[in-house]
Amino acid sequence: MNDFYIDPVMYTCKPAPAGRLEKEMRVYDLLEKLEVSFIRLDHDVTPTIEACNDIDHLLDIEICKNLFLCNAQKNKFYLLMMPGSKKFRTSELGKQINSPRLSFAPPSYMEEYLDITPGSVSVLGLMNDKKNQVQLLIDEDVLKDEYFGCHPCINTTSLKIKTRDLTEKILPHIHHSMTVVTLTE
Repeated sequence: MNDFYIDPVMYTCKPAPAGRLEKEMRVYDLLEKLEVSFIRLDHDVTPTIEACNDIDHLLDIEICKNLFLCNAQKNKFYLLMMPGSKKFRTSELGKQINSPRLSFAPPSYMEEYLDITPGSVSVLGLMNDKKNQVQLLIDEDVLKDEYFGCHPCINTTSLKIKTRDLTEKILPHIHHSMTVVTLTE
């Protein structure tokens, strides 16, 4: 086990707002509005995907690696969802989306477009991207699983959500589409 605390209780409802960030509560309000069920697990900060291994085991999922990327000109932004166990190769992805020289986007853009800070990147942050500045890229392997795991815009909680609810309810409601990519092991 890792050296951080994980509340072993799994919740199926949103938490009380005391001590929670507004952006996290907006996620729960969205899921409630769309009637998207979830399992919630609270824990200490998980700054890396490796820190999520124990959470993966408890939720019986693989937390997705979510990477916030941009092109060299910093005028195209991408949120990549991929299995946490896969290695990311910028050149492989860049060829598929016709965007060479991809890099990690500066945190200021992450905060501006997604209202998220480094370490808390989540597909659910797209709900804050009202002007559709960020293109969602999803590795095909994420879509093969019945469930996916992500943070509710803060890395002290993890959620287990049906993949179908993401593609059929959440993305249409927040007016975002996805581009499916194929990333090799």
